Amino acid sequence: MSITVFIIHPSGAEEELIAQEDHTLLESVQSTGLDGFVGECGGNCACGTCHCYIEFAPQGSLLEATNEELQMLDFVASAREDNSRLACQIRITKDMHGMRVAMPERQF
Repeated sequence: MSITVFIIHPSGAEEELIAQEDHTLLESVQSTGLDGFVGECGGNCACGTCHCYIEFAPQGSLLEATNEELQMLDFVASAREDNSRLACQIRITKDMHGMRVAMPERQF
């Protein structure tokens, strides 16, 4: 099943991403060729270069960040905010249709 997620670039430009259920947000972005998420560690929650801001997620669709993810967010290059997440740790579900994700100014 395809889920539409909106990606907001630092410039304010917005792109529609068709994500696949059960893939991570990082995998979905990389498979479409969108720029902005580096993912140097290959999606293993070990580098922080897929940092993003969740601007909107339908209620109940997004699981809480794990302790491992929260610790890695302490090392991201752009400011950590309350809505900061790592794209490699967000598994796409059908309930995320319409989610809005903003990219930070920089990843490293």
